[in-house]
Formats: sequence, C-alpha cells, structure tokens
Amino acid sequence: MSTPSLSLPGGIWTLGDLTVTRFGYGAMQLAGPWVMGPPADREGALAVLREAVDLGITHIDTSDAYGPRVTNELICEALHPYPESLHIVTKVGATRDEQGGWPTARRPEDLRRQVHDNLKSLRLDVLDLVNLRLGNAEGPQPGSLAEAFETLVELQQQGLIRHLGVSNATEEQVIEAQSIAPIVCVQNMYNLAHRHDDKLIDRLATDGVAYVPFFPLGGFTPLQSSALSAVAARLEATQMSVALAWLLQRSPNILLIPGTSSTAHLRENIAGAGLSLSHEDLTELDDIGR
Repeated sequence: MSTPSLSLPGGIWTLGDLTVTRFGYGAMQLAGPWVMGPPADREGALAVLREAVDLGITHIDTSDAYGPRVTNELICEALHPYPESLHIVTKVGATRDEQGGWPTARRPEDLRRQVHDNLKSLRLDVLDLVNLRLGNAEGPQPGSLAEAFETLVELQQQGLIRHLGVSNATEEQVIEAQSIAPIVCVQNMYNLAHRHDDKLIDRLATDGVAYVPFFPLGGFTPLQSSALSAVAARLEATQMSVALAWLLQRSPNILLIPGTSSTAHLRENIAGAGLSLSHEDLTELDDIGR
C-alpha cells in the first residue's frame, strides 16, 4: 500500500490493543440497493476499499449480513493479505431474508455460525472485533443480552475473536455486557439530529470505550436542517462535511465510519471531517438535536 496522501482528521483511538484511525470506513454501501446483492460497479467498489487504505484509514466496518456476504468478499478481494495496521470490525446477531429484511439471529448456534462465516469470507484466523447486534430494524429493544453475549465470550476464549462490542443497544444492555466481559466499543445510531445517547457517550468516554455512530449522516434520508445549512454556508463547506466534523469534535471517543461507493466522495468526507468548528458553530449545531 502507498503512503497515505491525506492527513486523517481526529487522530487515533485504541480499541483494546488495536490502534485505529478515528476516521474509518463503513463498507455497507458497497453492496447493491438496500444492502442486497452485488454492486453495480464491482471494480469501483474494490477501488474505494483500496483508496481508503491508501489514504491511511485503518478501521473498516463490515458484516457478513451485508449483501449478504458481498461486502466481506469485496474487502477480501481488494485488500487480502491485509496490512498489519488494518483492523476489520464486523457484527453478528442478524441475518437477511429474501425480502431484504433483517431478522434477528442471536441463538448460540446462530452466532457461532456467523462468526465462522465472517472468518471464512474475510479469510482470517481471528476477528479483530465483533459487535453483537441487538434490537431490530426499528432500533434498540429492552431485554437481556446475557446468553448471546456469553456465546461470543466463549468464542473469544477459544481465540476466534480479539475484542467485543455491542450495537443497537440500550444503555442497560451496555452495562449488562460490561458486567459479563470487557467491551471496547458501542455502535449505535447517532448524529446531529438523533442525540439519544449523549449521556452514554460521555460515560463511555470516561470508561475509555469507543462510541461508533452508524448513520452519522442520517442514513437513507440525509440530514436536513436550516442550522446545518447556515453553518455550512458560513464555512463554505457541505452540510455532510460539517456533520462529520461536529461528530469528531463532540467527544474524543467517537469513531466515524461513513460509507460511500465513490472514491471522490471518500476524499470529500475525509477532508470535510477535518473542518475546525468554532464555539459559535458548535453552539448552533448543538441546538439541532435538542
């Protein structure tokens, strides 16, 4: 891989014993429409992955459920054998149906199968970090995660997983997971307009645990706000750039994994996330989610 050509914003973070760039890359958008099937431009998808690593990104987020299997196979084709500095984070706990739904799959046998599927599709002997996906497509749901999380702990003890995290989780489930075994990250929906986890982010920062927002730009419906537009216009930047920069400045334990299927857009995201927001900018943006 070539020498990184951009200075990544936000610096680095340590996930257990893994050092990653706070600006990472989420591979979900490399699959076909609605995260089903292959990409329309396979060579373009491979190029985005290679560009991400060439630019210095060391944190790629994926799941064998994306496609399904599509994004993992693309990552393997584009980047294997992986650079020593690159860390691939995956998740288990849901699968796909023929209608494109995300039915839960958290029985012990489901989780063991998914871990082995990820190992096979990524051509790895051990997974750096596995997040247990909780809740459902509507968001986090209350309930104990003990049986599912303990299954992943067993796989960790067998040497198949280095580190554990939780995704789509309530604060109570985060606390329950931490009572069972150490976690290094929480991956929940969070952005300028969805601020439900503000207190959790601050607590995790105190604990040295990363918070990784999915849909940092709003997901399938991009963020829209008059305040966001005003700040972006003042800075002569895009709204998405401002939203990413705000996340990085929100807390040092926030790691970004915005996705894109375009190398040009990838570069724009990285450059935009490096914006420096003033106190006035931050105050104006903070009001969006409150």
